[in-house]
Amino acid sequence: MLGISNERFFPALGIDALEAEFIAALERQRRARGLKSLADMPQLQLLAVSGGGENGAFGAGLLCGWSVQGTRPPFDLVTGISTGALTAPFAFLGPDYDPQLRAVYTETAPHQIMLKRALTAALFDDAMADNAPLFETISRYVDARMLAGIAAAYDAGRLLLIASTNIDAQVPVIWNIGAIAKSGHPKAADTIRRILLASAAIPGAFPPSMIEVTMDGKTYQEMHVDGGAVAQTFLYPSALTRNRAERKRAGQPVVEARAFIIRNGRLDPEWAAVERRTLGIAGRAISTMIAVSGYNDVVRIYSITQRDGIDYNLAFIGRDFNKALPAPFDATYMRALFDYGYQQALRGYDWAKKPPIL
Repeated sequence: MLGISNERFFPALGIDALEAEFIAALERQRRARGLKSLADMPQLQLLAVSGGGENGAFGAGLLCGWSVQGTRPPFDLVTGISTGALTAPFAFLGPDYDPQLRAVYTETAPHQIMLKRALTAALFDDAMADNAPLFETISRYVDARMLAGIAAAYDAGRLLLIASTNIDAQVPVIWNIGAIAKSGHPKAADTIRRILLASAAIPGAFPPSMIEVTMDGKTYQEMHVDGGAVAQTFLYPSALTRNRAERKRAGQPVVEARAFIIRNGRLDPEWAAVERRTLGIAGRAISTMIAVSGYNDVVRIYSITQRDGIDYNLAFIGRDFNKALPAPFDATYMRALFDYGYQQALRGYDWAKKPPIL
């Protein structure tokens, strides 16, 4: 990578480095606000945006409508996985980037996301489609202006974290996008673009991203795919705030926080007639595992926030949205879903205070 000490973290191998990054960010924010101590900090605003492919249009519409409604806060922490990784930089930079966010999810044609390959790709290639067009689309938006904005926010103590999966090592990797943007490295922009592409590289559908790293003086490539291979969404590792509840009970100061989780998907089962063939059964089983994983994630985050005394707010696609997806990344479907999220936010979104199953 770029040789920056805090450019990425490996939560499965320990959280000390990530914990130090959070503490350093709070200290930068304290200084930027001119406060004497962390006890004087205002409530932190946290946002996690999940994966979901085309359903990312829901979160995009929700954010844009929330801006117009007038109560959307600036976020101190934004995390993203898969399509959520593509949304996250725009959400992090605030309403000024809503036009670009809207364009990504309502004006991007399928051919600007992928190129289909022949059926033989299932046997002889690394994916069923080529995501080179998606890299070009990402590159148009991740420009010098965006990098400068992310770097300035990082200086002010705000964090933008994107997750991918190192599929060789079977471990999640959390990328510190603000630190990379702040580095001024000539490859910073290209690196961030490739991280976003990696996080959105659905295994089997899109090729993995090969990310060049140097270790012990040797250069080699890591194979990274969709962060959703490990989790559909994340806020922060459970161990990161293990002492927060104890500090609150002891009357010691902690920074209050409010968490918003956007689940780009439904949280109720979706019935479908499954063809009694190998591919039909396998495909349905995989989609079921992904759906259950997404539900487990919002429950897990709820459990952590309740332990830590953090206000929990959940948005998801309701049963009242019943438009069928006719083809991957269908523009008509995505515009309808964007408008669904937008209109709900415009009326004042009714955030769920816990996952429906609870």
